[in-house]
Amino acid sequence: MKVGVIGAGRVGAACALSVVTRGSARELVLVDLNRARAKAVATDLRYGAPVCPEVAIRDGDYADLTGTAVVMITAGLNEKGGGATDRGDATGRLKLLDTNVGVYRDMIPQIVAAAPEAVLLVVTDPPDPLADLTRQLAGHNRVLSTGTLLDSLRFRVHLAERLGVSATSVEALVVGEHGTSEVLLWSRARVNGVPIADAVPTGNSFDAFRQGVERDVRYANITIIEGNDASQFGIGIVSTRIAEAVLRDERVVLPVGAYNSKYGLTLSLPCVVGKEGPGQIFEPAMSADERQAFERSAAVLREVGGRFADSNQGMQDSASMQTRVQ
Repeated sequence: MKVGVIGAGRVGAACALSVVTRGSARELVLVDLNRARAKAVATDLRYGAPVCPEVAIRDGDYADLTGTAVVMITAGLNEKGGGATDRGDATGRLKLLDTNVGVYRDMIPQIVAAAPEAVLLVVTDPPDPLADLTRQLAGHNRVLSTGTLLDSLRFRVHLAERLGVSATSVEALVVGEHGTSEVLLWSRARVNGVPIADAVPTGNSFDAFRQGVERDVRYANITIIEGNDASQFGIGIVSTRIAEAVLRDERVVLPVGAYNSKYGLTLSLPCVVGKEGPGQIFEPAMSADERQAFERSAAVLREVGGRFADSNQGMQDSASMQTRVQ
């Protein structure tokens, strides 16, 4: 029950805070290029730890990751620093890729050398192509990206707010890229089994309702950054939830990024998450328009990730990565 967090910036600190308050692990190690920052975050967390579930918190180097079951990787250039906050720029988070590739090429071999059995959770933007790179550098399939789990929760929250219900009563899914090409599956969205179109209050335009939700979900990160410089707490909670699924071998199905042999890359679909990281992938039924948008999203990721093509066909054909169409 040992977790590592790489990067002690806004997102890394939020991940660490969530691990501590949720009682997700018994030991937490923070690693940052700036050791003083990692030490400061670890110290700050230790002061609040006595009122949380028991956890040992410390800063460290890569060597201190030995024995970790999950490593959350948050280091790299963020959206504000990389200029990825323009609603009119379809590139979105992908603008950060070239810079963060360099960061990952340096980090991943050091992480794997210290924790060769750990599941690697890619949190840094853009997480999906960086997860593909991580697989290649790590030489194994125990790699996940946070994918569209946070986007799916945002979808549920904005639907619930407009419908005046609890988000726990809403079923809604976002698939594809964690980015501007992501696809909101309106055809599958429900309020306790009732299609969203049937749940919209009488007299309200469903088209206007849908456009408002799409806008709020797709650009939620930018809205948060405009007010608080970083989108951190939601992703911190989501990353911890994924880590919990691995630590407890829950085999829960979550919309996370996992390598998909059908598409030849990492993208988000409902995926079994357990102690080995990604398991079986499920592909939900989609409307014709949603299917077309999903294929476009895959094409966007394929274009930017082509430079990281994996030559290891055996890895691509891993039985744990097979896709089932429902």
